[in-house]
Amino acid sequence: MKTVKEMSQLSGISVRTLHYYDEINLLTPSFVADNGYRYYDNEAFEKLQEILLFRELEFPLKDIKKIVGNAAYDRDAALRDQIKLLELKKKHLEKVIKHAKSLQQKGDNCMDFQAFDKTDLTAFQAEAKERWGNTAAFQAFDTRVNQQDFAQISSEMSAIMAEFGRLKDLSADDSKVQQQVDVLKAYISDHFYPCSNDVLASLGQMYAADNRFSQFIDQAGGQGTAAFAAQAIAAYCQ
Repeated sequence: MKTVKEMSQLSGISVRTLHYYDEINLLTPSFVADNGYRYYDNEAFEKLQEILLFRELEFPLKDIKKIVGNAAYDRDAALRDQIKLLELKKKHLEKVIKHAKSLQQKGDNCMDFQAFDKTDLTAFQAEAKERWGNTAAFQAFDTRVNQQDFAQISSEMSAIMAEFGRLKDLSADDSKVQQQVDVLKAYISDHFYPCSNDVLASLGQMYAADNRFSQFIDQAGGQGTAAFAAQAIAAYCQ
């Protein structure tokens, strides 16, 4: 058994992220002691490796949860697909790097965008997802979720922003505020796309500069919440 701290050190994943994976029932501890300490066995560690492979392929957490939680999920078959996807991703990146070097070395100004074509990678990824989720129960569940997504996500994002509003009197770099930024970042990764610090920093700038964002955020958390959230994100991403 490994403690959550040991899992964090071995995997490079933060303790807060492991706690979040537990909260959304993506990776639950194998055992929780009476004192609340979480412990993970080898099977949990293997599952974390699977999750990280999917994250490396830029799968949202909600997709990963549905895939690995599917009764028809075949770990060995998924690993073969993951390897193929990683190879396609590597091939794509090598083409982009070669193209960039050509532009650098030759000053090439031609309108050639073939290096950016992701057709093969996208097609195989869609095919693999269909294999991993190819059960009637999964498809019915996926359809229900899609029908409910917009209203639910809007409500959940409002709640996240409302919490920023309740924290406005604190400093933007206060630990409680920074924890809320972590919640926002994880939610975006879970429901939209992988949210790196660079992506998050750009979003923070839009929260303050784009009226569509600032009005939504201020409506949820009160006047000035959008500007405060942007400051908190900037402090988080430094």
